[in-house]
Order: sequence, then C-alpha cells, then structure tokens
Amino acid sequence: MTEAQNDDEARIKVRDLLEHIRTVMLVTHDPEGGLDARPMAVLAVEGDTVWFFTDVESPKTLAIGQDHAVLLAAANPAGQEYVSVRGTARVTQDRERQKALWTEAARLWFPDGAGSPKLALIAVEMSEAQYWDGAGSSARYAIGYVKALLTKTPSEIGENAKVRFGMG
Repeated sequence: MTEAQNDDEARIKVRDLLEHIRTVMLVTHDPEGGLDARPMAVLAVEGDTVWFFTDVESPKTLAIGQDHAVLLAAANPAGQEYVSVRGTARVTQDRERQKALWTEAARLWFPDGAGSPKLALIAVEMSEAQYWDGAGSSARYAIGYVKALLTKTPSEIGENAKVRFGMG
C-alpha cells in the first residue's frame, strides 16, 4: 500500500473515513482489565474530537470514568475502507452541545429528546490513527490481482498511513 503524502492529508483522511463509515466499535477497559467493545454512531467529527451520544449511567460511561484510554475501530468492507483510532474519552452533559448534535434517530434511546436527563455525550480526543483505503472498486481490485499474478509482486492498489493528532 502507498503512504499518504503528509500528516495533514492523513488526518483529513481519518476524519473523512469516520464521517463516511459512521458506525464504529468503541473499545474500553473493564474493571477486571479486559476489553469491551460496542457499536456507536458517530455524531460529528470536529477537529480532533469524535462525538457520540450515550446514557450517562451506561457501563461504557463508568468504564471511561475509570480509564479514559479508548480505541475506535471502523470498517466498510464493501469499499475496502478501514480505520482505527486511539484516543482519550470523556463524558459530558453539556446541554448546548447535546442540542447542537441532536438527531431524531437518537430518540429511539432518548424519547425525551435532547433535554433527556440521562442523555450524555462521549467526546474522544484522537491521539493516533491508522487507516487502510483499499481498492475501492471491483475493477481496481481485478487489475491489481492480474498485475500481482503476472509480475509475482504484491499490488499497490490502496493507501495505508499512521498519523498522530494533537500536534498541529
């Protein structure tokens, strides 16, 4: 796979992938030292921060309260797009942010709307990320396959990069 041209481009790519894929697995540490993962809908990616709604009393908010280190993992196999993000999470009940980020789809879990007393936000500050943006289309994949078959060398039909956040 080819590398991104620079860190700014890689950061933009990570943000774009998170916004495009929209559902991530949020991984936290449990009290026994294990890992727990659950699907979360991305509300917004603003700068280096990824926002999610949650119940203020959920196990994930308790886990974040004990250990702020989290991992986000997202995949779009059909588009050959994958991203993983390490970050630091915090839980907030900022009512103005909740109203600004409110989406009617959240009403399934919060019938009282943006003012629900149990509604909270998880903000994940990204520190590091890695992404893989593969073939993207069947035609590109097929061309890469034929090239690898004929030349006996791996095909470079996608992009892979690691990048740090919070440095610019």
